[in-house]
Amino acid sequence: MLTVVCETPGTLRAEDRPIPIPARGEVLVRVKRVGVCGTDLHIYTGTQPYLSYPRVMGHELSGLVEAADADSGLAAGDAVYVMPYLSCGSCVACRQGKTNCCVHIQVLGVHRDGAFTEYLCVPRPFVHKAEGITLDQAAMLEFLAIGAHAARRGDVDAGQRALVVGAGPIGLATAVFARLRGAHVTVIDGRRDRLEFALKQVGVAACVPLGDGDEAELARLTEGEFFDVVFDATGNPMAMERGLHFVAHGGRYVLVSIVPGDIRFSDPEFHKREATLLGSRNATAEDFRTVMAAMRAGQIPDRALATHRLALADVPAGFARLLDPQQGVIKAIVEC
Repeated sequence: MLTVVCETPGTLRAEDRPIPIPARGEVLVRVKRVGVCGTDLHIYTGTQPYLSYPRVMGHELSGLVEAADADSGLAAGDAVYVMPYLSCGSCVACRQGKTNCCVHIQVLGVHRDGAFTEYLCVPRPFVHKAEGITLDQAAMLEFLAIGAHAARRGDVDAGQRALVVGAGPIGLATAVFARLRGAHVTVIDGRRDRLEFALKQVGVAACVPLGDGDEAELARLTEGEFFDVVFDATGNPMAMERGLHFVAHGGRYVLVSIVPGDIRFSDPEFHKREATLLGSRNATAEDFRTVMAAMRAGQIPDRALATHRLALADVPAGFARLLDPQQGVIKAIVEC
């Protein structure tokens, strides 16, 4: 089977590997679609903090069941999506239902080889039927679920003001679900094309270009009170530190992005707001179900989000262009 390996940062190689044989309790999935995530781009550029090379990237996947145990509830040919966060089920986080931050988590495409391949064995608990949605939509569940989880972590409520800092795929996903929860959503980013997308396709209330006067504009939009909940989806430490200033008194600050280093806040600014600081990592089965329901209801602009496509065989030669802002990539989908 064709497999694309990231040997070192910036180096992708296609190789032929044998089709894996599933063990008892595993499902052999014939991979059909793989979404390219910011995590994959960070792996390619060498800035993913949890990774060792070589690695087969890809964790946003959908496919068809090739083989499964007779008592699995799955049959050959079933369309499925995969929850790529392989949790242990018994640690302190898992016992609380927080499988997304399992102590022993193994994320496909990060801690173990992922879906840039034609066949993949996955433990049965993490394979789910993709009922009522397309394979394209199923491959987009994961990044959208991260946004749904962030909005849930931020406890966004109807009528509240929410700010999303960063209009990449995760920021846009967060904006989608903050809006679906009834918030008035503002997005700030340095790319005008992303802001235009957020207005036209996501339906946010306002967009603010990053740069001189942006804080004054955010203040104007909120009558000087700023935002009940602020989400950072930039992966930029300076932005993460600055974002606290946009949190209203009594508000919440949710860090969806991650950087390989320390971030610092002004303690007086944090305390005078009595702010709540939250991390938001991955997603849970509940969040995947939330996204599926929204997709079935036609509430997700998934066709607009899927801006680029390439075949698995073309990944080694074509992957680098996905990093080019001039390409206008929001979500690229690899077809197997």
